[in-house]
Amino acid sequence: MIQVTDRTRLWLFGEETERLAFRKIDESDFDTWLRFCEDSGIMRYFAFSETDSPREKCQKWFEKVFWRYDHLLGGMNALIDKQSGAFTGQCGLLVQLVDEQEELEIGYSLMPEARGFGYALEAAKKCRDFAFQNHFSDSLISIIHPENVDSQQVAIRNGMQLWKQTTFNGMPVNVYRILKTEWEASTSSL
Repeated sequence: MIQVTDRTRLWLFGEETERLAFRKIDESDFDTWLRFCEDSGIMRYFAFSETDSPREKCQKWFEKVFWRYDHLLGGMNALIDKQSGAFTGQCGLLVQLVDEQEELEIGYSLMPEARGFGYALEAAKKCRDFAFQNHFSDSLISIIHPENVDSQQVAIRNGMQLWKQTTFNGMPVNVYRILKTEWEASTSSL
């Protein structure tokens, strides 16, 4: 159950990790994110029409990001490499309705050139810790297409376990979950 009343607190704007800075996504990020949407290998994991062009997919992605901001349903943050200034990807806390239950999701997507360097896990861990330290929810999830093995590995390395398989936005998905009590036990043993 999501426990935060001021949902603007779900945004991580201004937060940082060792290598990444989180900021609000801006319309000027569109052309950069278009490169992500041109990657048909990764876009097949998202609920877009196969007939949509990469530009149409990018437009729909951005409309959803700004809709979430406007409706206080969390949102993706731009991930900026602090050393190079490069737009590395997007990650954030998202209010989702899964099987008619409101959940708080950690969502993450990386630019093709940024994959394989641990950025997704670094950003996802920041979201996890931020949510639990601020008592936003008793659990967090990640919703992942069953064939997206790389994202599933990030979820597992973020302390999550496969909770269930379901349909989300018309697609089959695996839902990974971590309970706050599990996170507390893992952090107290460090």
